[in-house]
Amino acid sequence: MEKVKSFVKKNVVMVIAFVAAVITSIIVPPDRAYLGYFDFKTLTCLFCVLAVVCALKNINFFYMLARNIVELTHNVRMSVIALVYITFIGSMLIANDMALLTFLPLGYIVLKSTNNEKYMAFVFIMQNIAANLGGMLTPFGNPQNLYLYSKFDIPNNEFVMIMAPAFIVSIILITICCIVFTKPEPLVLDDEKFSINKKRLALYLVLFALAIAIVFRGVPYVLGLVIIPAVLMFADRKALKMVDYPLLFTFVFFFIFSGNMARIEVVQEFFGWLLEKNTLVVSALSCQFISNVPSAILLSQFTDNYVELLLGVNIGGVGSLVASLASLITLREYSKHNAGKTKRYVLQFSAFNFAFLFILLLFMTEWNVLMR
Repeated sequence: MEKVKSFVKKNVVMVIAFVAAVITSIIVPPDRAYLGYFDFKTLTCLFCVLAVVCALKNINFFYMLARNIVELTHNVRMSVIALVYITFIGSMLIANDMALLTFLPLGYIVLKSTNNEKYMAFVFIMQNIAANLGGMLTPFGNPQNLYLYSKFDIPNNEFVMIMAPAFIVSIILITICCIVFTKPEPLVLDDEKFSINKKRLALYLVLFALAIAIVFRGVPYVLGLVIIPAVLMFADRKALKMVDYPLLFTFVFFFIFSGNMARIEVVQEFFGWLLEKNTLVVSALSCQFISNVPSAILLSQFTDNYVELLLGVNIGGVGSLVASLASLITLREYSKHNAGKTKRYVLQFSAFNFAFLFILLLFMTEWNVLMR
C-alpha cells in the first residue's frame, strides 16, 4: 500500500490523466477512431531524446560541464547566474525536466559546500523558471513544444521566430532577478575529480545528434526507435530503465482524454468559443489548472491558431505549482534537502512565478498587437 501511495505522489499528473481517460472513455466508448488520437512521432521523439540524455547523465557529462562553468566564477552572484544559465541552456537541449534533474543537484552542492544555503530557495526557483522558459525556444525543449511542432507541422524558422521575443524577455527578467537578489560574496568550490569515458561520450553524442535529427524531421522516427534502444541495450541498459516512462504514459492518457473531449459536441462549442476570444491568455491560464502538456494536447483539438497556443502553453509553464511537471520536480528536490521549509518556498515560488507570468503575458499581448 505504501508503494502505491509513493507511486501516486511521484506521478500525480499521470494518475489524473489516466482517470480522465477512463471517464471520457465511458462517455465515448473505444472504437477505431481511437487509433487516430495518438501522435506516434511525438512519443518516439520524446523517448529517444530522454533515453540518450539519461545515458549522457550516467557518465556525468552534464555534471562536469556545469561544474567547469561554475568554477570559472568567483562569487555567489556569478555562480548563481552560471547555475541558472546552465539550466536555461540545458532545457533547450535536453528538455526542461531533465535539465532540472541534472542541474538542481549541482545547485545544492555548490551552495551547501560553500555555506550559502540561504540562497537555496531562490536558486531553485530561478532554475525552475529558467528550465520552463529556456525550453520554449526549441521544439524539443518542452514536451508540449514537441507535440505542437509535430501536430501543426511548424517550419523550424517559424518556430524560433514565434518564440524568440518571449525567450529574450525571459533572459532579461531572469538576469535582473539574479543580480538584484544575490550578492557578490566570495565563493570557493571543493576540489572534486571526475572522469568521463571518451568512447561512450562519442557514442552518446552521435545518438543525441540522431535524436535531434529525428525531431527536426531529417531522419524517419521509426529508424531512431530501432537504432537508439538497440545501441543502448548494449552500451547502457540502465539509461533505458531511467527514461521517464510516466511522462510518456501521461501523453498517451491525455491523447485519449483530449481525443474523446474533441468528439463531445458541447465541449467542442465551449472551447471553440473560448479560444476565439483570446487563445494566448486562455491557454496560459489553462496551464495553471491542468499543466502545460495536457493543455497543449487538449486545446489543440479546438483551434488552428498554433502561434498563440504555442506561446500560451510555454508562458503558462510559470505560475502555479501544477503549471508544469518541472515545477513539481523542483518542489520535490527542494523538500528533500530542506524539510520543514516547504511552505515558505511555495510562497516565494508563487511570488516570482506569477510575476513572470503577468509580465510575459502583458508583453506578448502587446507584441502580437504590434505585429498584426
